Amino acid sequence: MGRPELLVPAGSLEVLKTAVTFGADAVYIGGEAFGLRAKAKNFDRGDMAEGIRFAHAHGVKVHVTANILAHNGDLEGAAEYFKELKELQPDALIIADPGMFLMAREICPEIDIHVSTQANNTNYETFRFWHRQGAKRVVSARELSLGEIREIRRHVPAELEIESFVHGAMCISYSGRCLLSSYFTGRDANHGACTHPCRWKYAVVEETRPGEYLPVYENERGTFIFNSKDLCMIEHIPEMVEAGIDSFKIEGRMKAALYVATVARTYRRAIDDYLTSEEKYQSNMDWYRAEIGKCTYRQFTTGFYFGKPDENTQIYESSTYRNESVYLGTVGAVDERGRAKIEQRNKFCVGDSIEIMKPDGTDVKTKVLSLTTEEGESVESAPHPKQVLYVEMTGQAAAGDILRMDA
Repeated sequence: MGRPELLVPAGSLEVLKTAVTFGADAVYIGGEAFGLRAKAKNFDRGDMAEGIRFAHAHGVKVHVTANILAHNGDLEGAAEYFKELKELQPDALIIADPGMFLMAREICPEIDIHVSTQANNTNYETFRFWHRQGAKRVVSARELSLGEIREIRRHVPAELEIESFVHGAMCISYSGRCLLSSYFTGRDANHGACTHPCRWKYAVVEETRPGEYLPVYENERGTFIFNSKDLCMIEHIPEMVEAGIDSFKIEGRMKAALYVATVARTYRRAIDDYLTSEEKYQSNMDWYRAEIGKCTYRQFTTGFYFGKPDENTQIYESSTYRNESVYLGTVGAVDERGRAKIEQRNKFCVGDSIEIMKPDGTDVKTKVLSLTTEEGESVESAPHPKQVLYVEMTGQAAAGDILRMDA
């Protein structure tokens, strides 16, 4: 039984560094074009180069998304982009479109290619096809059960890696190929500009009764007929490993550092505990559940892994995220007085009880004793996001730690 890779998303350089610090084996990022998260902050050339250097210095791989479904007008720019990536040397490219795949093979053959879930990889012949084209890894479609993945593993070469999602948001459409956003807003989900209309609230109107909204409520807040719960497989690490999955992928390139740190740290510990002994893994289950609930999430589901979900396990009643913790900032350095330097992200005050979140899984309860701006001014509260502060606390922080507080 091999050790599965923990693959963590990063939508910015700050979040990449957080993912590396909090336990990722690999991170996946997007450039400023040709990926499916156009609304993420994403990486310009300089940030990507720095991110790759930082990750490699810590023994972590970097995968770059180029998984749009390309039109003719995309191809010339894509070729130039692959030439840039050839110079930057990430560890892998994530690609869905066959034309983009061929172009990448021609321009940067030394970089591994992973076939995106957008390519609808649902059977072992598809996996074998991509292997024959030179793919190193294929990402399974979200519609597959663990039984189907086990069968694929039995029928494909041992050197072909299988990557599967383990946590995060789920699309309602077939492996994310959705036309709703394009239809409603003109923003194409398959070009990375999804407006997430599956999260919107809907009603039914009968054509001869315009303006009369029919009561098809799931509850008093309305009907969210397209809205999926979030995937969470933290309680099923043994089954994921047994299915032969090589890489456990967390969704969330639009997420902030606190989410990435929380989820990465929890899955890192769960995987390591299980590989030590199943008894240790099971004994720490309450901690995994409690910790995973501290970041933003909707209700959880196991998706399609144990068969096709019904309306009680796939659809939920609200589009509202639950958020039990507030991200205050990541510690960049600690000065000679023991004060933590952060770029503050949410409001907190002197006297507040907060928590220092450490990469090894420990949390330190602490109290804010003083706040000092970069200019040396003492303040009682920190209301302005992006303000650099020095935070004096009763607990001791270190560079890379995250400060958070109860929502």
